[in-house]
Parts: sequence; C-alpha cells; structure tokens
Amino acid sequence: MTRLLTPADVARAAGLIADHVVRTPLVPSPQPGLWLKLECQQRSGAFKARGAYAALSALTPGQRSRGVVTHSSGNHGRALAEAAAALRCPVTVVVPDTAPPHKLAAVRAAGAEVEVVPAAEREQAAAAQVRHGAVLVPPFDHDDVIAGQGTVGAEVLAQAAEQGVRVVQVLAPVGGGGLVSGIAVALATAPVAVVGVEPDLAADLVEGLRRGRRVAWPVERTSRTVADGLRLPAVGLRPWAHIRALGVTACTVSEAEIVAAQAWLASAGVVAEPSGAVAVAAARRLPAPAGAGEVRVAVVSGGNVAPAAAPSTLEVDPRE
Repeated sequence: MTRLLTPADVARAAGLIADHVVRTPLVPSPQPGLWLKLECQQRSGAFKARGAYAALSALTPGQRSRGVVTHSSGNHGRALAEAAAALRCPVTVVVPDTAPPHKLAAVRAAGAEVEVVPAAEREQAAAAQVRHGAVLVPPFDHDDVIAGQGTVGAEVLAQAAEQGVRVVQVLAPVGGGGLVSGIAVALATAPVAVVGVEPDLAADLVEGLRRGRRVAWPVERTSRTVADGLRLPAVGLRPWAHIRALGVTACTVSEAEIVAAQAWLASAGVVAEPSGAVAVAAARRLPAPAGAGEVRVAVVSGGNVAPAAAPSTLEVDPRE
C-alpha cells in the first residue's frame, strides 16, 4: 500500500499555501457546544482553494507550463482556475452537464477553458487531456490535494486553543472524500473524532464502511440530492485508504435536514450552499459535549449559492 499521509504532510502543504488562502474563522454557533469553521469565507467561496493551491504549488515549473486539467462540478474547478491564474498556468476544467449554471459561470470567469460533458464521462474527458500532455489535478484523489484540504483541520485545532475551547469532534461533508480524509490526517495524533456526513441520496461512504469495502453509486442516483457538490459516485481511492486507516466514521442527513440547516445558517448571517450545510445538518441533531470547554465543530465547506438564493450576510464574529 502507498504511504499514508501524516500531519507533517499537512504542515508542508500549509507552508505552500500560506500566501494564497484565508485563515477562515472558527466561531461559536447559536447552538450550545457547536462551533462552525467558515470555509464559505475562503477564497473562491469554498475549501477547495486549499487543495488547488497545494497541488499547483507542488508542481515543477515545467509541469505547470504544460497546463493542468481537472474534472469538477464547480468549486474545485473555480479554485484551480484561480490558482492557475495566480501561478500563470494554463488550465482546462471538465464540467458535468449537471453543474449549476452559476458555478459554471464562475469557472469560466476565473479564466479556465471549459469542456461540458455528461456527468458520467467527466473523468474520461479529463484523461483525454492528459494524453495530450496536460497534468491532471483531480478534485480529491491526490495526495497534495488531500494535504491541502487537511489544513482545515490543523487550523481548527490552533484556533480552538487560541479561544480556550477543546475540540472533541469535527464533522465535514463528503463527496470525493478529500476534505474529511485530509482533516483526519491533520488530527491523526489528536484525541478528536472525525465524522464524514453525506446526503441520504448520495451515501456511498456510509454503505462502504458498513460493507467494509469501497462502493460506488450510479450518477443517476446521486444526482437527486440538492447538495450538488456531493453528487459523486464514490469517494476516491486515496481518501478511502485514509478514511479506513484513520478511523473516520460517517452518517447521513435527509434533504429536508440539509435545507433546514442552510436556512438556520442564513438566520445567523452565514451564507452556505447546500453541500456546505450538510455537516451542520448532522451536528444540529447532537447534544452539546458534556465536558467543560468541549465543543464539536462542523465545517461549512462552501458558500457558492446562486445569486438569487444568497441571503444578506453578517459578520459572525468580529474577533476573526
């Protein structure tokens, strides 16, 4: 088996991306014992900027000159396009025809060449670009991407210590598994439980953990969820290996719970897309941790909602 990543790999990624990403706020929510890591305030509007900059920064100048390609429903494509523009690297993004129009527009606005294909064909289309010389930077199944996403977990620990609380659990949404596996790597030596959260309608990880093997769901099945960023058929091979080795658990939430969590966040001034509200939906069902100063953290992974759907925002915590 290929070597698993360690917290040192996450620390190295943090050094690569420090000048390119935001140290997003960690703030208490209206629910006692529940804190929010606001990756919806990250560059490009989602945590994906971390992995994109980590992966591109790790490439050699020669590799970047060849151009990069990825497949994405929106957020990773936008993040990679913005990172490529900053690092002067050509980029092509293969986008499924099910991608929300506002996310597709954002990818184009960031300067990427865009290829729209049927959802089931996006990986094959990206592979064709690789055969013509481009370097593949996948959205989750890549060690540098996983390490970059893991900086979310490292920041959570540091910010909690700064604010005098102790994190006992981190919940994060699961599509391809890059975020939750990266967080698990970052927290591998800390006494913190890591939980992946999926929609009921795209619960391949929950099923896979129950069966003890990685499983895939057909795109026709996962495409039913409102959480468009989590419609992937399966977690990646590398995320799966880390999830299994590091003891990540998983649960699901209903479509109604996702929508309710999105509205609950909006009432607190936090703009979250449905995928970004999934971890909060699960955390809202849980009681406050029993120990003094103990908190659980839900990652609000993205805030790229369609303009008509975006509520006005407030500063959640002026200390950050």
